[in-house]
Amino acid sequence: MNIDDVIAIDFHTHAEEPCCQSRDDGYNEFHAGMGEYFGSGRSYPPDMHETADYFRALKIACVIFPVDAERETGFRRYSNEEVAKIAAENDDIMIPFASIDPAKGKMGAREARRLVREFGVRGFKFHPTMQGFYPNDRSAYVLYEAIQDEGAMALFHTGQTGVGSGMPGGMGMRIKYSNPVYLDDVAVDFPDMPIIMAHPSFPWQDEALSIASHKPNVYIDLSGWSPKYFSENLVRYSNSLLKHKVLFGSDWPAITPDRWLADFEKINIKDEVRPLILKENARKLLGF
Repeated sequence: MNIDDVIAIDFHTHAEEPCCQSRDDGYNEFHAGMGEYFGSGRSYPPDMHETADYFRALKIACVIFPVDAERETGFRRYSNEEVAKIAAENDDIMIPFASIDPAKGKMGAREARRLVREFGVRGFKFHPTMQGFYPNDRSAYVLYEAIQDEGAMALFHTGQTGVGSGMPGGMGMRIKYSNPVYLDDVAVDFPDMPIIMAHPSFPWQDEALSIASHKPNVYIDLSGWSPKYFSENLVRYSNSLLKHKVLFGSDWPAITPDRWLADFEKINIKDEVRPLILKENARKLLGF
């Protein structure tokens, strides 16, 4: 990747297709619900090749990952290896992350080490709401240890962004798991592992701002919400104390980067801060 050729780095994009097989029962309905909630007009997710073509045309690099939520949702996960291989085929634009359910314990830790060493995976996506766990549960620590040891990073869904919204019982997803306050423990116990809190953390935005301003290894990505809905406090901190720790993210395909960027242009972000959020902070974090 020639990072100078891209205009931005989207730190939050999804690879949603099941691996080498048809979609699970309920999977289409899940994505149709997401499309309705976000007004994307999509009832099914794009495959990774479509995603690469889309981002390449925009000259935007993307961090891309699956979500391993098989245990809670029953949907087969997209193979981490396949995601990494397709990302490698499109390495001018894609940066591979992976996802492992912390419940896999030592098996998950071995997988994490192998993915970093053999497939060039740069980080791991956790979705406490979909995976059904508190991030500071000690049973997850064996996986975090592997991630920290391998020099990778961890990206955690926080707050409520619409996943499962409007479906019976919210698809069984419990928002409580994604309160960012639980990541404070993780940041203390794994100070050498970069932690990205994904999304404006509604309804716990101030907790997220507090943790990110207090812990040197904690960042915030702005995905999952249109910038026009950002809280006044999030904008204030992005312009000041956290201007070097806030990252552009769209939440593709739920929100497209062009829609996000168009709304970002309209909010009160300082001219000197915009390039930090859109590219430079991510560039430094990723070591480009």
